[in-house]
Amino acid sequence: MKHLLSALLIITFFISCKKESNSNNTSEAPSEIPYVAKNEKQIEEYVAEKKLKGIKSDSGLYYVINEPGTGAQATPQSNVTVAYKGYFMDGKVFDQSDDKGISFGLNQVVKGWTEGISYLKEGGSALLIIPAKLGYGGNDYASIPGGSVLIFEVKLISVN
Repeated sequence: MKHLLSALLIITFFISCKKESNSNNTSEAPSEIPYVAKNEKQIEEYVAEKKLKGIKSDSGLYYVINEPGTGAQATPQSNVTVAYKGYFMDGKVFDQSDDKGISFGLNQVVKGWTEGISYLKEGGSALLIIPAKLGYGGNDYASIPGGSVLIFEVKLISVN
């Protein structure tokens, strides 16, 4: 079961997020999507509780660079190999790679990964706190409920 879940989550990284729409097919501004304000508050509380020193980007991604790395810089168009651990704000792990990591194109993953990994150089590591609008949105996926904030410990092994 764990391998099936891991495989499903890895496959999902290769699929771009679907655009959000409400039931009457009108688009909502991000500030009107119910989980956006909730996620912002959750992330602020989490950062304060854990005493994290990082950066909140204009998109809403919160990231902490643990090690910037010294190799090639990742870009949103890069193909990369990354080792990671993904968990919810309560610490429950929903997926992780082995130390060898996985390879994928940064243009094929959730927006929070595309942005966050591009702040690193090879050998770098970071903590990414991804609001739902940069993750899976309001959609449930496998064991990830819609509207969830996702936290990833990531290490950029290589820019391929």
